Amino acid sequence: MYKLVKALKALSDNVRLRIINLLLQRECCVCEVMQALRISQTRASRNLNMLYDAGFLKLRKEGLWSYYSVDKANVERYLSLLTEAVEDGLKSDEDTEKDKQRLNEAPPMGPGCCRLGSILNIKKN
Repeated sequence: MYKLVKALKALSDNVRLRIINLLLQRECCVCEVMQALRISQTRASRNLNMLYDAGFLKLRKEGLWSYYSVDKANVERYLSLLTEAVEDGLKSDEDTEKDKQRLNEAPPMGPGCCRLGSILNIKKN
């Protein structure tokens, strides 16, 4: 669970999401990230390191330069872990169980089903 929390924290920042989006285009060095996002070297390095530590990036060193790219295998693994965690976490939740029960009891969807919901006086719970 610790790895998942670390991964989610790494994704909870706009700059880091922009970095991932950039690196999905191609491998970049720190300077390219700085230029594209118009951020300082310190900020670029700090955010790249956080994404790398969380397992989202691969690092390739060439002399003094560091090149980053998205580690697609790890990203897919984290998506799988997140899906499992959400499903497991909600299995024993009373509200989600009631939601599923009401969904299963609802009549099948058909033309006008959304209009019907707004016309009827639907109680909460």
